[in-house]
Amino acid sequence: MKKNIAILATNGFEESELASPKAYLEEQGWNADIISLKSGTIKAWKDGNWSKEYNVDVVLDQANEADYDALVLPGGVINPDLLRREEAAVNFVRSFFESKKPVAAICHGPQILVDADVLKGRKVTSFFSVKNDLKNAGAQWEDSEVVVDNGLVTSRNPNDLPAFNKKMVEEIKEGKHERQTV
Repeated sequence: MKKNIAILATNGFEESELASPKAYLEEQGWNADIISLKSGTIKAWKDGNWSKEYNVDVVLDQANEADYDALVLPGGVINPDLLRREEAAVNFVRSFFESKKPVAAICHGPQILVDADVLKGRKVTSFFSVKNDLKNAGAQWEDSEVVVDNGLVTSRNPNDLPAFNKKMVEEIKEGKHERQTV
C-alpha cells in the first residue's frame, strides 16, 4: 500500500539525516514530501559547512497531518532549533502524536518533541548533547542505536541511519499505534 510521509525540515538540517531516510522511504514505493516554513529550497548542513539545496514540496501552512501516514524529523543543530520556534511546526508535530501516527526523529531532531510536549514517559535516544533536554521533558533517555516506543523511533546520529531507516519503515508499515498512558 502506498504511503505518504512528511519530512519536516528547514535550513541547517543534517544532510544525511534527510537524504537517507527520504531515499529509503522512496525505495518502499512511498511518497516522501519535504515540508518547510517557506516555499523554494532549504539548505543542508554537511561536515561543518553548508551543502546542497533541497526543494520544498509543501509549505507548512498548507500541510495537513491528515494527508500523511507518518512524520520524519531530521536533525542538525540549526534545523530543530529554528523549527521549535514556530508554533505551526510544533502543532504539526503534535498532531501526529494526537492521531497516533508513527514519528521518526534522529540526532537533534527530537528537540522539537520537547516543545510539542509529547515525551512524558516515553523511551527515546538522541544526540548526547540534547539528552538532558529530553529527560527534563519527561523522557526516559538511553544510549542506543535506535529506540522504539509505540510508533516513536529515535536514533543518535548519522551512524545509526541504517537501523533508524529499518525501524522507521517497520513502524510505518504497522500504522497507527495506541499509546499507553503513564
